[in-house]
Amino acid sequence: MPFDFAEPAREALDPYSARVTAVFETVGPAVVHIAAEGKNGRGGTGSGVIFAPDGYLLTNSHVVAGAARVKASLIDGRRFAAQIIGDDPATDLAVLRLAATGLPHAVFGSSRALRVGQLVVAIGNPLGFQATVTAGIVSALGRSLRAPNGRLIESVIQTDAPLNPGNSGGPLVDGAGRVVGVNTAMIGRAQGLCFAIGIDTAVDVTAALMRDGRVRRARLGLAGQTTMLDARLARRLQRAGDTAVLVMDAKGGAAERAGVRQGDLILEFAGQGVFTVDDLHRLLTQEAAGKDLPMKLLRQAKIETLTVRPDADG
Repeated sequence: MPFDFAEPAREALDPYSARVTAVFETVGPAVVHIAAEGKNGRGGTGSGVIFAPDGYLLTNSHVVAGAARVKASLIDGRRFAAQIIGDDPATDLAVLRLAATGLPHAVFGSSRALRVGQLVVAIGNPLGFQATVTAGIVSALGRSLRAPNGRLIESVIQTDAPLNPGNSGGPLVDGAGRVVGVNTAMIGRAQGLCFAIGIDTAVDVTAALMRDGRVRRARLGLAGQTTMLDARLARRLQRAGDTAVLVMDAKGGAAERAGVRQGDLILEFAGQGVFTVDDLHRLLTQEAAGKDLPMKLLRQAKIETLTVRPDADG
């Protein structure tokens, strides 16, 4: 007796599944596979997300760093050459442009509006003809992550949405289908630890890369390291922490011109307390370049205040 197979009815999805499916159907077509080839013939792969119909897309800097040629593939099979508009290793972000128009594109949301426990969906395109989707929640906000060039990236989103190999540079999306982050890293030996650069940071970096091809920051021209202060000294200085930045070298830059010397301990810069090298990096924004700013130092047990005019970085 032959079996009679009826066409299966399309069952209604539960609310969670319906939300994740809707997010993928909204953003998935804008997620691309990126293949980068270096001058030595070697290359890497990653993902990216198109944010404008004329082909601008956002990805990780480490995906395209040192690439001589870059190609991008959409999930519908179309392939395009990609031009690197600019990259910023300090935030692990890069902007590319595809040689095409009228492309599907995603909409940016706001990472400032995220809440711990909120649903997020990570989308990647590791193979070029299919997208991968994982869902989870925002595990923590305001994390810090070390960029490939050593700078500290602030306001990083931690999520338990697993990242698959090749998903670096793909979007982290909220339940309304808005991009709230750019997936950048995972901790290989830990479970449930994945990170994304907040889209608010990415928007600022993207604007600078599209305008100048790079993100300009200020620099002091010194080498320093975070060092512990003697507990009695820290109390005498009424510091909020027991560390400061020890100047290891200050030659040929703004710091030397201002009178900063090797062995000085930097306590404050631009009116803000300095406890680590990362604090200095955070304060050396583009706006600080060319401005006369105070720097409070401890030199041979005496407090000194110098005026420093940081140089523009490039």
